[in-house]
Amino acid sequence: MRTILAAITILPLAAAPQSAFACGGDFGGFVNGLKAEARAAGHPAERVDRFFAGVRADGAVLRADRSQGVFRKDFIEFSQAVISKNRLVNGQKNAQRHAQTFKRIAREYGVSSGVLLAFWALETDYGAVQGDFNTLNALVTLAHDCRRPALFRPQIFAALELYARGDFDPARTRGAWAGEIGQVQMLPEDILRNGVDGDGDGHVTLKTSAPDALMSGAKMLRGLGWRPGEPWMQEIVVPDGLDWSKTGLDRELSVSEWARMGVKGRSAPLASGLKGSILLPMGRKGPAFMAYPNFRVYFEWNKSFVYVTTAAYFATRLEGAPIYDARNPERGLSVGEMKAVQQKLAARGHDVGAIDGILGAKTRAAVQKEQQRLGLPADAWPTKTLLGKL
Repeated sequence: MRTILAAITILPLAAAPQSAFACGGDFGGFVNGLKAEARAAGHPAERVDRFFAGVRADGAVLRADRSQGVFRKDFIEFSQAVISKNRLVNGQKNAQRHAQTFKRIAREYGVSSGVLLAFWALETDYGAVQGDFNTLNALVTLAHDCRRPALFRPQIFAALELYARGDFDPARTRGAWAGEIGQVQMLPEDILRNGVDGDGDGHVTLKTSAPDALMSGAKMLRGLGWRPGEPWMQEIVVPDGLDWSKTGLDRELSVSEWARMGVKGRSAPLASGLKGSILLPMGRKGPAFMAYPNFRVYFEWNKSFVYVTTAAYFATRLEGAPIYDARNPERGLSVGEMKAVQQKLAARGHDVGAIDGILGAKTRAAVQKEQQRLGLPADAWPTKTLLGKL
């Protein structure tokens, strides 16, 4: 078995600064521009015509892109919704079923089985629900749309490369609305860079081959900076008198420093010799975790704070950690209240990203700064008290 990409010459992806991010306008004209760019990159005209022959705009893709309300849930609500007993049981079964693949992954990439099992479960329910959107239509629709063309336009040419190898069918390849393919949902560029022929059949088939999908996911994580053999997260117990301004992902101290402040692992000792950040997804009165350097790699896979925290915690559960202590967090804000907080923070010069009612990393950082300024416990959890003071 081998990494199939190592044996194949990759045609250069077109990367002209201006044309690479072109978007909007007549859809047919946009597709003609893609075809011209593909031919200029060295693809035969006949291949290009076959690849784009049936492409069309998909309105359902845009509707899905505009309605990602699931990430407005808080950590407890989201994690309890997606981490089911069934997923935990199936995770253990899949760990046993693919034990040899996980041993190889640990040896070659240093990624723990629970990490990949959690992604596998949350992305596609261990391959059962991989999405039913035509992948090429989704990618071209999102590239034509002017919200994130820099992300999606290169994926079209990566899919064309996969097509040239026989690993992508423009008419039949289906996946998520955002163009991800297979059991761990990878974009075409990621497949080109990290695709591994885990089962040795000469192809990277992420939809039907669990070894291919798991090995490819592990290689991608390693390439994103995963530190072999190190933990990523563990639940902790924090003292009531902790200086909350020291918490958050942008503040990192050695584990020994945290221990001197009274921070302890809830079910196991803290990982000695490492640095970590204290993560309070629902403030100082809610669950608490130590986020080690590997935790940051999760944000290279998915940008959602609540998804990343849940995926990392789920991975620990799959490896035997207990259910977290939810404690008694202060009530969170409604979507409207969260938007009001974001608007007030932006008016004070903070970069919170989009005013979308989602408590993401930028909003958390801004909340914490304002809490410090106003003399409130700086735990990055927005409350009605903060909203009133703002």
